[in-house]
Amino acid sequence: QVQLVETGGGLVQAGDSLRLSCAASGSIVTIASMGWYRQAPGSQRELVAVTTGGGRINYADSVKGRFTFSRDSAMNTVSLQMMNLKAEDTAVYYCTAFVKTSLWNTYWGQGTQVTVSS
Repeated sequence: QVQLVETGGGLVQAGDSLRLSCAASGSIVTIASMGWYRQAPGSQRELVAVTTGGGRINYADSVKGRFTFSRDSAMNTVSLQMMNLKAEDTAVYYCTAFVKTSLWNTYWGQGTQVTVSS
């Protein structure tokens, strides 16, 4: 099966930077899309950034200009460089991937906590 593992979360102060990474492994035939979502306590999970095989990256308006999404050529690893972090960025960040093994399915990582204090 497919596993997604996020790393890089932590506690930082407002204005600091943090880099998250996600590695996908398992019986992967192809990955059509990978991205990042986040969820704060009491809130719905929301899109942060996502890319497709075509290379286009979509960012949430709240992170445009501050966050940069990157990926390797095989689309097995993605990163999220977060700059100028704000308190409202505090959330659990989840890596997600739309993956074909024997069939297509969406997978989620366990999440990594990002806490921004001010």
